[in-house]
Amino acid sequence: MNVHVYDTREMMGAAAAQEVAEALRAALKRQASVRMVFAAAPSQAQMLAALCASPDIDWGRVTAFHMDEYIGLAPDAPERFARWLDDNLFGRVPFAQVHRIRPEPDPAGAAARYSELLAEAPIDFVCLGIGVNGHIAFNDPPVADFNDPMDVKIVTLDDECRQQQVDDECFATIDDVPEQAITLTVPRLLRAGRLFCVVPGRLKREAVRATLHDPISTKCPATILREHAACTLYLDAESYPDA
Repeated sequence: MNVHVYDTREMMGAAAAQEVAEALRAALKRQASVRMVFAAAPSQAQMLAALCASPDIDWGRVTAFHMDEYIGLAPDAPERFARWLDDNLFGRVPFAQVHRIRPEPDPAGAAARYSELLAEAPIDFVCLGIGVNGHIAFNDPPVADFNDPMDVKIVTLDDECRQQQVDDECFATIDDVPEQAITLTVPRLLRAGRLFCVVPGRLKREAVRATLHDPISTKCPATILREHAACTLYLDAESYPDA
């Protein structure tokens, strides 16, 4: 895994966005379209803002997905990940298509339909983060499966994951955080051609340390990123564990 460390969150976001933009431009020169998956989290905000401002990207040939969504929130709830991405990405550049996870009224059916959409063609790029418990997407340690036969599934969120949503100021209390979500599975994420993993902040330092140094295990699901052929990890000074 390639690891890049920057002094500030802003520098990290700008550098990651530059590499994502370069990869997009290169892919669009050699193929008709690109398919991408994006994480929705405050940790991604600086990178996405810089990516939206990047010049010379033909967004009209890019199809966007996101990697997880809560079950049980109102369709117009501001905490929904699709809503966050609408504000920070989907509504800011003219994608060819945006496929949002819509759990209502049948979460299992929604997961199956989203799996079918993802399977229509290869996923070129994934822009993701790492949770404080080491999760990637909503694959928390209790539910992560490196050999998962499913591409999209319903999961129960562990308490550490739910508390992170409060610490990120996305919810007022842990009781407000839904207990279940729809998520892309680990194998589905790893089948993408290239992964751009953006992880700022002191709260993520232990998860980053485990990702880089612990045995590859679902105890820290992000450790599996070390087995991907083209994964780059972008850190700031606060998240870098070896500083």
